[in-house]
Amino acid sequence: SRPFHDLLARVPARRPRAVVDLGCGPGHLTVALRDRWPDARITGLDASPEMIEQARTRPGDVAFALGDVRTWQPAPDVDVVVTNAVLQWVPGHTDLLRRWVTALPTGAWLAVQVPGNIDAPSHRAIRQVATDGPWRDDLTGVLRHDPVPDAAGYARLLTDAGCAVDAWETTYVHLLPAPATADHPVLSWLEGTGLRPVRAALGTADGRWDAFRAALADRLAEAYPVQDGQVYFPFRRVFAVARTGARP
Repeated sequence: SRPFHDLLARVPARRPRAVVDLGCGPGHLTVALRDRWPDARITGLDASPEMIEQARTRPGDVAFALGDVRTWQPAPDVDVVVTNAVLQWVPGHTDLLRRWVTALPTGAWLAVQVPGNIDAPSHRAIRQVATDGPWRDDLTGVLRHDPVPDAAGYARLLTDAGCAVDAWETTYVHLLPAPATADHPVLSWLEGTGLRPVRAALGTADGRWDAFRAALADRLAEAYPVQDGQVYFPFRRVFAVARTGARP
C-alpha cells in the first residue's frame, strides 16, 4: 500500500467534488480516500466482479462499481482520478491518459502509479521459463513484453496534453522473510501479481502449472538468494501527478 499513499501525498487537491479510483481491486485502499477528502463523492471502479463484490463489503461511504478503465469517461464533476498499479495491464494506456486529461475539468488532478519492473530479474525469469518450457505455445501472447514509460516519458506525454506535471520514480527494497520450509518469497509475491495470467492459461489440473512454478522457483533462487533468512527484493515504481489545463 505504500506506493498508493506516496502517490496521494503529492496530490494537493483540497476540496474535490468527486474522486474516482480506477482499478480499485478489493477496495482496501479506496476507502482511505474518504479520510483524505471527507466531503467528496468517492467511487471505486474495477473490471472484476469478484473484486467489486469484496469491495462492497467494506464499511464507509464509498461507492463501488463494475467497469472497464478502457471505456471509462469522467463525469463533469470528477476533480481527482487515481489509478494505482493498473495501467501496466492495459495496452496503449498512454492514449487513455490523453483522453482523460482532455475530458476532465480544468484544474482536475490525475494521479498514476505503475510498476516499472518489466526488466527486473524476476520478470526476465518468467519470460525465460515461459519460452523454454513445453507450455510455450499456450503462453504465446499471455505475457506482455512492452515496458511502461519512465517518469520522463509520462512527464512529456502529460505536459504535451496541457498539464502541469510532477513525475518521479522510486525503487522500494522489500525485505521478504524466507522461512526454510516455505516457497521462495519472490515466487509467492509474483503469484499474486505477474503470474496470475500464466496460471489462468495453464490451469491446475494436469500439473503444468506446478512444473512451470518449480522451474521458475529455481531461477528466482539464483537471482534472489536468501541472506540471513530474508530476500532483498527491489521493486521499481513510476509515478506521475498531473493538473489539467495548467499550461496554455
